[in-house]
Amino acid sequence: MKHPALFTPINLGRSTLKNRIVLPPLTRQRSAQPGDIATELMATYYRQRASAGFMVSEGTQIEPRGQGYAWTPGIYSQAQIDGWRTVTDAVHAEGGVIFAQLWHVGRVSHNALQPGGAAPVAPSAIQAQQAKAFIQTAPGAGELVRPPLPRALEVAEIHTLVEQYAQAARNAIAAGFDGVEIHAANGYLVNQFISAHANQRNDEYGGSLDNRLRFLREIVHAVADAVGADRLGVRFTPLFTGTDQDRVYIGLVEDDPHTTYLEAIKVLEAAGVAYVSITEADWDNAPDLPEDFRRDVRRHFSGRILYAGRYTAERGARLIESGLADLVAFGRPFIANPDLPARIANGWPLNPLDPTTMYGGAAQGLTDYPTYAG
Repeated sequence: MKHPALFTPINLGRSTLKNRIVLPPLTRQRSAQPGDIATELMATYYRQRASAGFMVSEGTQIEPRGQGYAWTPGIYSQAQIDGWRTVTDAVHAEGGVIFAQLWHVGRVSHNALQPGGAAPVAPSAIQAQQAKAFIQTAPGAGELVRPPLPRALEVAEIHTLVEQYAQAARNAIAAGFDGVEIHAANGYLVNQFISAHANQRNDEYGGSLDNRLRFLREIVHAVADAVGADRLGVRFTPLFTGTDQDRVYIGLVEDDPHTTYLEAIKVLEAAGVAYVSITEADWDNAPDLPEDFRRDVRRHFSGRILYAGRYTAERGARLIESGLADLVAFGRPFIANPDLPARIANGWPLNPLDPTTMYGGAAQGLTDYPTYAG
């Protein structure tokens, strides 16, 4: 077997994983309309990839205002819960483990996606400069658009959002998910609260780093109380290079990312969550995370540590062998290779990814990638 470190079983909270290979959350924009409901086609997509040791669903909005891209699924209505049950049943029939990613995009939205055509909500009324939302322009067609100026949330609304995260977690468990992941990365709502560049509040949710982490802390504790800390993970994007403060696809660059995200990870440690997922910069020739940061994550967090980026099997195995990671995610390769663990184990070649079919559409580019035929 090639790269045996990737194939050692490991416990994750209440679940036992058959390998260390992760299908990370990957936006595919193929939910049924109206209603943003997971479909049988989506169930097939996840079932095909259930040989992963661990799977996290695509981002799933916790409430209507949380949507930033047309055709992404939700987890706040009964129809959405029922749709996701089709997915989780399919995954469990193949012996897979799957968590739901709980998502709210905050300011990275558009009036066309908001109830009543309202402005998106955010920690502060600061417009995202480089991020794009995606709106439908006709059935099955859409375009990327610049998000408008958001509206700053009132404190009472923040408290309501915390409860909406907890309710979304309950809904996910009712839908059959094995747990949930809080999306606190990539420039979306929780990341916006953490960031000094997106959060310029002067109340208890802004100013100091401790205050900027308050929203995260309250969500983590509310979700842990709702479904159990051992069924909870959190995703961050701690970026250590770059000058663009608003690149939603890679997150918000902080002045001191090392301190910012170690303090965030201490929040998770105090709550006893099952894992932290750390998404690295994924542009061409992006630098690796600093080794001292990886070591500090391991030192301060006793749960499982998952890294995602442009990992090869060899590089992922080395990171696990070093003791600095427990799990490694493979995004684009898993889209194009539903049998990715078998291909890695046997050294089989990989299917190429068709980038034109990643977002929206039907079966093409979702469920029609072949398994290895020899």
